[in-house]
Amino acid sequence: MQATGREEARISLAATLLALALLCVTPALLCATPALAAAPGLFGTLETRGENLTAFQKWTDMLARYQWEESRRDLKQPCRLSATMRCRQDDLKDLLSKLAGRPRSEQIVAINHFMNLAPYVTDMVNWGVPDYWATTREFMQKDGDCEDYAIAKYFSLKALGVPADSMRIVIVEDMNLKTPHAVLAVYEAGADKGVPLILDNQLPGPVKASSILHYKPIYSINESAWWYHRNPVN
Repeated sequence: MQATGREEARISLAATLLALALLCVTPALLCATPALAAAPGLFGTLETRGENLTAFQKWTDMLARYQWEESRRDLKQPCRLSATMRCRQDDLKDLLSKLAGRPRSEQIVAINHFMNLAPYVTDMVNWGVPDYWATTREFMQKDGDCEDYAIAKYFSLKALGVPADSMRIVIVEDMNLKTPHAVLAVYEAGADKGVPLILDNQLPGPVKASSILHYKPIYSINESAWWYHRNPVN
């Protein structure tokens, strides 16, 4: 049976993640990261933190586009109308203004809900390539797939004052569906402390990571660091 657009994107992402997973255990890359011991991490894994982001080109390319867009945020930009006949970017701007100063728990729930209303669209349909990591503005314009929801939530919560080092984009393998997936993890105090909330476009609301049993994290990342995940050795 011919693969659907979503399946093609997942196959491509799976190949990318496999190549990255193999790369991450080579001495060259490990030597480029701080010599830190593995610590208890997401979804019951052991995780090792590194600060060399050069292997993560889709992430770093997206960050560069995001910075370029931010430098032009006051300029008139093309927009797509929402159901309210307004630019979706303006709807997000209004939501951020409404949420400013509200409790963090309220901010997380509202941003998660707003982003999850967007239709799922594969990168092949949107961009003509198997895997593309979109900025928030690009997501507002064209919707997107799993990592695009997570990225839009990350930058929206950052705009509300949630520290970037308290969040991570997490690339996981969904053990039920046998496919890669991406979610946002939000920690209470730093990106390696406590049990985070998981914001997932496949779930109606944020949930504690400890309540999800079918995700196997491969790596997680934010603007300052990344974490390699592996199963504990019994």
